[in-house]
Amino acid sequence: MSLDSEDPDFVSALARGLTVIKAFGQGADSLTLSEVAQRTDLSRGTARRLLLTLETLGYVRQDGKQFKLSPKILELGYTYLSSIPVWKAAQPVMQQVVDKLDQSCALGMLDGYDVVYIARTPPKHLAYLPVTPGTRMPAHVNAMGQVLLANLSADELDIYFRLAPRERLTKFTLVDEQEIRRTLKKVARDRYALSDRQIHSGIRAIAVPIPSLHGRPEFSLNASAEESRASRSDLIEEFLPILRAAADELSSVL
Repeated sequence: MSLDSEDPDFVSALARGLTVIKAFGQGADSLTLSEVAQRTDLSRGTARRLLLTLETLGYVRQDGKQFKLSPKILELGYTYLSSIPVWKAAQPVMQQVVDKLDQSCALGMLDGYDVVYIARTPPKHLAYLPVTPGTRMPAHVNAMGQVLLANLSADELDIYFRLAPRERLTKFTLVDEQEIRRTLKKVARDRYALSDRQIHSGIRAIAVPIPSLHGRPEFSLNASAEESRASRSDLIEEFLPILRAAADELSSVL
């Protein structure tokens, strides 16, 4: 049950505290009180009380006029991850994929209009991709997101296309609804998705669903590579069988 913010059971202080935590991030690792207030639309007094409370709990630390999140904040994320059986089981399986391909492997799930990365194992070779657990990407242009969207009902997809933003991230990004729908039909038929430079120029990814005995898949697994290191045919002929074997292994473990 989702509460309205005006509901008496809705705890506004908790909601504001989470808003303060979310104010920090890439490019905003250190903020002043005024900056936190501005980013959260809270008064300076409210922002100050919330920051000091978070500092007392150990989730925020203060250095002069600057506030930063402390490493303890990781406990919140890892508490969630440790509650997902697939997260722990996936670690050795994903490492096997990386060892075989020397390319990154990731595990994701849908959350709203995005696919959220809940685990990622990087390759041995030097490569930079700004993806860590918690990273969100538009589901319809991400390979993991596409294989999960392809399993939604027609009504759920209609809602997705009515509400989800479709921003062009590269010149290859799919933004046309009918084109995306045709892609998802093909994904549902083939049981894999291939996203070619749709999110990051020069990056290709292929993903498969992790089969579930309880209905449609909740998680998906991908492998990604720079276009200079893997062609589309490499992803289908070499990556896909390894990913499918890994997904079946995870399914049987779960």
